[in-house]
Amino acid sequence: MLFKKSGVWEIEKNSKFSERVLVLSLPSAIVFMLLVVLQFLSPLSAVLSYGAIVIFNMIFLSPISIELQRLKKYINNLAQGNLEKEVDLSKTEAREIADAINSMHRFWVAKTDALEAKAMSDAAVLDTLPDPILMIDRSGNILGANYSARKLLGENIADKNIENVFDSSNFIKAVSKVLKKESEAENLAFYAAEPLDKKIYAHIKQLPWFSKGRAVAVVSLYDLTKAMTIEKMQSDFVANASHELRTPLSVISGFIETLQTTAKDDENAREQFLNIMKEQASFMSSLIENLLSLSKIAMSQDELPTEKTNIINIVESVAQALEMKAKDRSMNIKIERPARLKKIIADSGQVKQLVQNLTDNAIKYGLMNSDVTIKIKEVEKIPNSKTFNVAQGKAVCIAINNKGPKISPQDLARLTERFYRLQEHKNLGIKGTGLGLSIAKQIMMRHRGNLTVSSTVHNGTTFTVYLPMELKN
Repeated sequence: MLFKKSGVWEIEKNSKFSERVLVLSLPSAIVFMLLVVLQFLSPLSAVLSYGAIVIFNMIFLSPISIELQRLKKYINNLAQGNLEKEVDLSKTEAREIADAINSMHRFWVAKTDALEAKAMSDAAVLDTLPDPILMIDRSGNILGANYSARKLLGENIADKNIENVFDSSNFIKAVSKVLKKESEAENLAFYAAEPLDKKIYAHIKQLPWFSKGRAVAVVSLYDLTKAMTIEKMQSDFVANASHELRTPLSVISGFIETLQTTAKDDENAREQFLNIMKEQASFMSSLIENLLSLSKIAMSQDELPTEKTNIINIVESVAQALEMKAKDRSMNIKIERPARLKKIIADSGQVKQLVQNLTDNAIKYGLMNSDVTIKIKEVEKIPNSKTFNVAQGKAVCIAINNKGPKISPQDLARLTERFYRLQEHKNLGIKGTGLGLSIAKQIMMRHRGNLTVSSTVHNGTTFTVYLPMELKN
């Protein structure tokens, strides 16, 4: 072997260099022996001549042996994956071999780097996909999983067999059919028990025949739980809307039938029934308008507002519009605001609708002969929400307070649910669609703001709106 001593390459003892020199000098030794036997050369001259040849062979073979040993060490390191710097040899023959090896080395290093880069790129792309993806071999062993799959099933998912991950027999049968090439692809929905406790939709598909590697199939998973929840919400929403519309429609239909028959000539009944029908039609109109508002806000949910809005002007405009309604209940609307307030980025129409809904509710559900107070101020940050993300930075705070009865914590938690109304309001015959606060919540979500509610016996109920000063993507 080769070693380096004091910066100079030398031949190690176990390199069999001496044996090679003696073997190379053996023909000369035989010739000298024959010359001695034939008395053409004296023994001393033969020994001296043979020694000279051995020394010459040592001097001649030493550089070549050193470079061959360096070449051997370099090739061994390459074989073991130790990619050292390229070897540089001085001898022409050895240098040509080294150049060929270095060329091969550069080719495979470039190839390896390209493959590693492609593998990292493919892994990065898979990790950005929102749905879990698993790659499995012919035996059902999981060879790889993207970030969503690791997050759902655990970081060590790649060490497991697919049968040990899900306990659904239908899912295992579908995977088995694909792995056995009985089917090119399988689709099914199944329930994944603990710890997932989710309804899962799975797509199992064979990889193309020309794909390389041990993976033979890909399993794509989709969590149906959220979709089913949304579907149920939509179903409940339609059912509730139908119910809310059915009642006034049935009332109007009943009075129309009565006016056409038994009360046909009864002027007093006709006047009374027409007023009730007008009231019910007004309720339906309000309900439909609110439903359309919800739909319109939902459609613009992903579009951030861009216009500059003056909050003080909006609040004063709403107070002026509702002044007569407040006076009908012997109530006053008081505004407490700073002398100056910077304009914010917001949808002025939606903000006005939000403030008007909350102020209208404060008048409707507040005690007669009391005040509705609207306080405007700037705050350092928006309180966090449990259900959606809020914007960072400074915000405008609009607090709307009335002196109505205290709302229980159970009712407070459900106020923004669609069609939810307090039972005591129903008992008092106070009309409402139960959609105003749902609309307020949707507007807050679009603006990345927040809506909080507090209610006490002494201070009444306060709805506080937080709108960010600036909105950024």
